[in-house]
Amino acid sequence: MDIIKVLQQELQIGYKQAEAAVGLIDEGNTIPFIARYRKEATGSLDDEVLRNLDERLRYLRNLEEKKAQVLASIREQEKLTPELEKQITEAMTMVAVEDLYRPYRPKRRTRAMIAKEKGLEPLADQIALQMTREPVEKLAEAFVSAEKGVESVQDAIAGAKDILAERISDNAEYRTYIRRATMDQGTISSGAKDEKAESVYEMYYNYEEPVKKCAGHRILALNRGEKEKVLTVKVTAPVDTILKFLEKRTITRDNPHTTPILQEVAADSYSRLIAPAIEREVRSSLTETAEAGAIKVFGKNLEQLLMQPPIAGRVVLGWDPAFRTGCKLAVVDETGKVLDTVVVYPTAPQNKVEEAKATVKKLIKKYHISLISVGNGTASRESEMIIVELLKEIPEQVQYIIVNEAGASVYSASKLATEEFPNFDVGQRSAASIARRLQDPLAELVKIDPKSIGVGQYQHDMNQKNLSEALQGVVEDCVNKVGVDLNTASASLLEYISGITRAIAKNIVAYREEHGVFTDRKQLLKVAKLGPKAYEQCAGFMRISGGKNPLDGTSVHPESYGAALALLERLGYQPEDIAGGGLAGLGRKVSDYKKLAAELEVGDITLRDIVKELEKPARDPREEMPKPILRTDVLEMKDLKPGMILKGTVRNVIDFGAFVDIGVHQDGLVHVSQMTERYIKHPMEAVSVGDIVEVKVLSVDMAKKRISLTMKL
Repeated sequence: MDIIKVLQQELQIGYKQAEAAVGLIDEGNTIPFIARYRKEATGSLDDEVLRNLDERLRYLRNLEEKKAQVLASIREQEKLTPELEKQITEAMTMVAVEDLYRPYRPKRRTRAMIAKEKGLEPLADQIALQMTREPVEKLAEAFVSAEKGVESVQDAIAGAKDILAERISDNAEYRTYIRRATMDQGTISSGAKDEKAESVYEMYYNYEEPVKKCAGHRILALNRGEKEKVLTVKVTAPVDTILKFLEKRTITRDNPHTTPILQEVAADSYSRLIAPAIEREVRSSLTETAEAGAIKVFGKNLEQLLMQPPIAGRVVLGWDPAFRTGCKLAVVDETGKVLDTVVVYPTAPQNKVEEAKATVKKLIKKYHISLISVGNGTASRESEMIIVELLKEIPEQVQYIIVNEAGASVYSASKLATEEFPNFDVGQRSAASIARRLQDPLAELVKIDPKSIGVGQYQHDMNQKNLSEALQGVVEDCVNKVGVDLNTASASLLEYISGITRAIAKNIVAYREEHGVFTDRKQLLKVAKLGPKAYEQCAGFMRISGGKNPLDGTSVHPESYGAALALLERLGYQPEDIAGGGLAGLGRKVSDYKKLAAELEVGDITLRDIVKELEKPARDPREEMPKPILRTDVLEMKDLKPGMILKGTVRNVIDFGAFVDIGVHQDGLVHVSQMTERYIKHPMEAVSVGDIVEVKVLSVDMAKKRISLTMKL
């Protein structure tokens, strides 16, 4: 198999692009590095395509390895025919290879093997020929032998039937047909183990739908219900269609003596040997597809959350709301340093509202707080009401925002948080995290295991290795897209940079603590375990502001410094002009990129990237993402009128729609039918958690506290 050709067709890219990407991956380059600094070679493939390519490349190489093992095993048994070799070589999936290998795979002792040991294979062959003019019982008499353990004519026929049933079961073509028929025409159904029990799975107590129509989130829900022993789940195949197919393939002559026997053989082979395995395979394939879909959604949601724009240059009060144990507050300065922590009790059961307000007012005055970041957990809405009242009572201009606090408790109890805040308790660390995730969501959220950030569905039920790998890839892409400040980045942020391991990240921080700030990217080569290859991979993503070389503050890679300096000289600029943003409009001075690129001995794409970077050094891609909505007042339901257009934040995405925070005490629901003009199967196709969306109020039901919204403006 030409793996490059397969990748080219599957990903719909050029052959040369696929070939170059595979070559670069094999040389040990990371995906972010290839996406950013090897555009010339790959024709500008982005990180998403490169990750898909990397994943498929691994699968296809494992497939080739599997084929080689299978061919060697069959060759050893001296059963490899040119036709079988061709079929195995051309197989495109692991399942197809397994099907072809089935007859030759070493098996546990089966009924068919025992029948062969009793010498019944010639009888099976005679039945399969369908040429006999006499009853099969007559043929079987010759095989009755007490010595071989064949006690009667019935024993002999039963053994022959077992041999024929196994032959049918081992036929790769038949299995492929049955698997496809089950997928296309089968149904999946579930029932309750106890009809009277109340559970979240009640909609699945009497449920059935075609296999091919079952959405991924329903597959995952059925799996979980089955695992929790609430549901029984089964796949029902189109048995009549399958048996007709098997009979048509096995009964080739109209022979009254053999036809009834072969009909029995087909039915036995299907029900005993094929159906249980195919049901397992179909369930497993549905689960794999559902998990891949859910992982993709999780990854997209995570990317949205990580790439939220930072709110820089503000002193923030982090507010971790709670009832019984009180609300934990932490004041964090512009650099993320914690200045003060305190606990207030404005919520039930203490209800010390005035006392809490007095404390917060003092903090606002003392530290010049201009923003309050409130976690969206328990008691969030109650805290919000109190904050709004308080903001109306003070002269200072202060805004607040509700942030997603998922994973804050995981972080605050982690070893990393203990090292960061050894003298704080869990609540204080959590409040600090809630404040910092507003100032720089990416730098704060990388400290938490991505699975705990709570923007996925059924994350505990899926293949944890696949989930972790995919989410780590998302975090890595986000961190490298943004880049890091080499002199302030934490070890947990640095370890996601291309080419940097956890150990090297710690060594960078240790080097910084011992020798002071980095003034030159080349100093990275003095860090323990950071060799030339790691330097090549990471250097472009590490920024030094105010260092010796102005280019170190940009994402221009050191390998292109010569070209960048030559470019500046040609256009009459000094390297010093970079830092002050004095090169805006530089691109307009280049009339012919191709010609200039050839003269500077770099690629055309690389030159364009250098110009773009020099015009706006170290630009942050997060600036293009929707800004979080800062509020100073809380709307009340009675203020809402149908037709009002509001901005809101997607808080939760469920199977039938999305809940959107529009700043009132109650989240509004956008039903899946109100999301887009086109038909979508699942809300995830239109929105992700954290999205900022424009919505129009459809209706407000004060009695039921329900707000209906639409995104069709």
